[in-house]
This record gives sequence, C-alpha cells and structure tokens, in this order.
Amino acid sequence: MAKLVVSVTILWAAMLLAGVPSRAQEEPVAAFGADLERFPYPWEVRKLPVTVGSTPAQMAYMDVHPEQPNGRIAVLLHGKNFCGATWEDTARALLDEGYRVLIADQIGFCKSSKPREAQYTFAMLASFTRELMKARGIEDAVVIGHSTGGMLAMHFALMYPETVSHLVLVNPLGLSDRMAEGVPYVPLHKLVEQERQKDLAAIKDYQRDVYYHGEWQPRYDRWVAMLAGQYASADGEDVAFAQAKTSEMILTQPVSQHLERLTMPVTLMIGMLDTTTFGKGQAPPQVTERLRPIPDLAPEAVARIPDARLVTFPDLGHSPQVEAPERFEERLLAVLREQQAPAREEE
Repeated sequence: MAKLVVSVTILWAAMLLAGVPSRAQEEPVAAFGADLERFPYPWEVRKLPVTVGSTPAQMAYMDVHPEQPNGRIAVLLHGKNFCGATWEDTARALLDEGYRVLIADQIGFCKSSKPREAQYTFAMLASFTRELMKARGIEDAVVIGHSTGGMLAMHFALMYPETVSHLVLVNPLGLSDRMAEGVPYVPLHKLVEQERQKDLAAIKDYQRDVYYHGEWQPRYDRWVAMLAGQYASADGEDVAFAQAKTSEMILTQPVSQHLERLTMPVTLMIGMLDTTTFGKGQAPPQVTERLRPIPDLAPEAVARIPDARLVTFPDLGHSPQVEAPERFEERLLAVLREQQAPAREEE
C-alpha cells in the first residue's frame, strides 16, 4: 500500500507543458515513518511507557511550560486526521496566556505506538490520557478536544469528571449515535482496505471539500503531507490498521446518550461550514439523506448539556484553529477567561 517518494515523471512534465494542472498524486510524498519519526514537532517529544493488552507501547507527548505561568493547565486532544503538532498555533496562544500545555499523541496515532493487536476503545485512550496527566503531576485541567479528539474528550470527562475544570469541544464527532441513525457496521477488513487506498491526493481532496468548504491554503499542505507520509512509509500498514480500528471505534462507541452527564462547564466551538458527517460514506442513500453534519447537531447538544455554551464561526469549517488561528485563539482565550476557576500555585 505504501506510496513512496514519487518522482516528477515525463507524464507530469507533459501535463505542465500542456497547461493541465498537476494533481496531488504527482507531488513528491516524503515517507515520514509510521510513527512520524522523520516529521518535526515544535517542542521536545517525550514518551510515556504504557501497556496495550500484553504489548509494551509508547505514548508520545509534549509538555510545554510558559515563561509566566498563570497556574492553569490545558490538555489538548487531536482528531483522527490530525496530530499533536497540529495544535501548535493554539498551544502558543495558550502559553502566551500563561497556561502550561500538555499535548498527547494518542496510542494508534502520529508519533505514538500502533500495536496491530490493539482493540481500540475511547475508554482505553482516556485512561492513557489520565495516566499521562498523573505522570506529569497534573490533577485537573482545561481539556480541549477537536473532531475525534472532541469525542474522546467527552468520554474522558465522563470517566474522570473531577479532572476537567472546563471542557472545550471544537467541531467534535460524537454528537449523535450514527449506528442508531442507521449507519451500518463495516467489517474491519473492509475498513483496512479503504485505508490502504489513501494517498496524498485523496487526503487533500477530502479535507478541501469537507473540512475547508472547497477552499485551500498552502499552509494546509503540511498537515496533508504529515498524514500521507505515514501511509507512504514502509511500515504504513500499521497506520492503515490503526486508522481502520479508530473508524470502527467511532461508529460503535457512541457518547451522545450521555451528554446530560457532562456537569462541568462545556463550550462547543463550531465552524459552521463544516460538512463532516461521519458514516455518510458507508450508509445507504435512504440513511445518508437524513444524517446531519456537526453544525446542525451542535445547538441540540448544547441544549442537553447542563452548563454549556455555543461559539460559532459562520465562515469557517471543520478546523477553525487551523483555518483562522488568530480568530480561533482570540475566542478561545475569551471563553477561558470568562469560565476560569480560581488559580492555584503551579508546582
């Protein structure tokens, strides 16, 4: 399945001479390694030893301290098609505000281990996140989750409510139960085969159309290359299995039936042009037509959560923190200032 570095071919040159726009699959793809060994992160990456079943594994993370601490901590949870590094702009804004920032790569993603035999569950990922917080001496934090990381953040907050001072969900998955809505189960081997088909072109096309409402900025290319570089590696099969098992996990482990149990302050930050509709690609037409994207689900979710508010970005999509970082950060920091608990001394 691996698509290693692609050279500029005679065909590609002919296309250029003919004035035909080159597609992403003709662009060079760097093989960064299944664990992104050759992809740079903005801060030092450390590893927490964990055990998955009987298999030793490593959970990668960055723990970054501000120059002028305000005594508060933020834990950032990435999405399925994102990594800890994708939070760089948000993390820098939080650091400038005085927050200590803990950014994990979940097991199965990015620079963390991808044990092939792992049975992926949100509970497992949440428990490892809590284990990481304990190892770093963190008892409570603002937890910020994006996309699949938002769904994980909800599971985490339900399992460890005493550790979450404020829950921020950025275009989260999990606001509805897709299987209950009729999305059929797809066997794991078929999901793996779908993952094997992904390359730079497919990833870029999907993100442009679904995440960025048909528009593209060159600065997004880094994150597409990051994902494509995992699949393109010699051990890219491990990535395919981890990603497939994550898709299975998202479908079969809903959290929306528990929204009323989120008792801490919750803020949903939603790019309203997001068309992400998990399960749409595997559902029959009669089901697909009634599935609603994240922006349509968010107001109902806010109404069900006891202490919740909705912050919207009318002209942004699935990843407002990537698409318009300064605007996103301004709104995020304003929300945190309004909701922040009394500061405590940082050890």
